[in-house]
Amino acid sequence: MERVALIMAGGSGTRFWPLSTTSRPKQFLDLVSEKTMIRETVDRISRIVPSEKIFIATNISYFEIIKKELPEISEKNIIFEPMARDTAACIGYAAEIIKKFYEDSVMAVLPSDHLIRKEEEFLSYLEFAFEKAEKDRIITLGIKPSYPETGYGYIEYIDKKKNHHDEMEIYKVKRFREKPNKELAERYIEQGNYLWNSGMFVWKSEFILHEIKKYMETHKIVLEEIENLLGKIDLNEIYGKKLSDYVSSVFKKFEKISIDFGVMEHTRSVSVIPADIDWNDVGSFKSLEEVFPKDENNNIIKSEKYEEIESEGNIIINKENKKIIATIGVEDIVIVNTEDALLVCHKDKSQEIKKILDKIEKK
Repeated sequence: MERVALIMAGGSGTRFWPLSTTSRPKQFLDLVSEKTMIRETVDRISRIVPSEKIFIATNISYFEIIKKELPEISEKNIIFEPMARDTAACIGYAAEIIKKFYEDSVMAVLPSDHLIRKEEEFLSYLEFAFEKAEKDRIITLGIKPSYPETGYGYIEYIDKKKNHHDEMEIYKVKRFREKPNKELAERYIEQGNYLWNSGMFVWKSEFILHEIKKYMETHKIVLEEIENLLGKIDLNEIYGKKLSDYVSSVFKKFEKISIDFGVMEHTRSVSVIPADIDWNDVGSFKSLEEVFPKDENNNIIKSEKYEEIESEGNIIINKENKKIIATIGVEDIVIVNTEDALLVCHKDKSQEIKKILDKIEKK
């Protein structure tokens, strides 16, 4: 059975504005290392999946960036979604295309913008997931929680010791849980059978299409139309923008819904592997506290020109580096300076940057 990977890279990355913009969102930034996040993701997975079997699902406006960042990825493997319809549509459409190239395939679906420090361990978990997914199961990687995080969804699993396989563990999922409040998150940690939802999945291409069609009636109709369209063409000749235009009138019929809501909350065929991989979804500026070292005042400083007096717990990012940033007596503030914009917000409000960006765009 062919092993392939689908990397989802269509997000707009609004929570990292003004570093992230619509023309160059988060996945194309060098946020956590000298490489862009999508480059890190491809380098990681290419150790067990060859580049000719790595597919990128993205927006057509990012084509030139992807070609430059990932020259080893064939243009035929870059799947353009005609418009944003969330992850259920993205995954279903990509699975139909991948099935045309590799009829009998098991597919890993990975976000393009997560940090994974324990790469060797991650690849071992993924190899185990590939193996288990061949038995018509949806396998997801759950992250062992280290604290009661309220910004992540959780996976509740059924803990039966017989599910241990040597050093690896795999459990039947009881249910997917939405982002909890702090009290509920603390209860999850105490119970011990909850994991953070990483958004990483492994399944047979044919099986995820079966599950989408089983639980999502409107998606079933659209996917069958797309399958019919794809049956009339050669994907070695029609791909990229041509393919996007070809399916556009059908693709727009997809309901906008995530794979979690559409399938994961209903299917009884999902298992989870608890993964200790030093993972971070890098979902907001506040998450950088777990990525970068702090100075003696608990500040994170990514600026050549910064001075402070009695300032603690701040995140300072100066991409322009032409002017000095100075703070006096401020705590828990995010300051991000770029050539085009200056953001100042409380650290605990960094998840709400999209709201101010919406206001700016309306004007």
